[in-house]
Amino acid sequence: NINKIKKADLRRSLSMVLQDTHLFTGTVRDNIRYGRLDATDEEIIAAAKLANAHFFITHLPQGYDTVLTSDGANLSQGQRQLLAIARAAVADPPVLILDEATSSIDTRTESLIEKGMDTLMQGRTVFVIAHRLSTVRNSNVIIVLEHGKIIEEGNHDELIAQRGKYYQLYTGMFELS
Repeated sequence: NINKIKKADLRRSLSMVLQDTHLFTGTVRDNIRYGRLDATDEEIIAAAKLANAHFFITHLPQGYDTVLTSDGANLSQGQRQLLAIARAAVADPPVLILDEATSSIDTRTESLIEKGMDTLMQGRTVFVIAHRLSTVRNSNVIIVLEHGKIIEEGNHDELIAQRGKYYQLYTGMFELS
């Protein structure tokens, strides 16, 4: 019964990476640690490496101790999203929600973190909301929505074989509105 689940337990069981990333004034380390407040420095670095954020972090003026200001305004949107992915990785939740998680990351950077994202998604329930279909290609089940209704469901190969809306989107035969 969902009514018997404590809010704190529910919050610990979920982690989200949203299109609009929110960072707070504090160090890069603390912004990643926000995913799990008892995370060690080693776990924070491992999460950053998984998200492919470690390289850019080590090139910041004070590395992991660089202070972020004003919602991370001193970082690019892509770098902010990489930190949000690292935050989710360090949280290690059973349920992960990725809402356009790689939308502000260029295709080259996305391919670099793809392996890390695959590792992050292993063994957990993941909801991926994406327009960039390369993000969902390896999913076990893809649900295609149109006007709030499910119009197709299956894995990538099944949906391609159906030659429906997913096929049109994937092959570029349909413009997103």
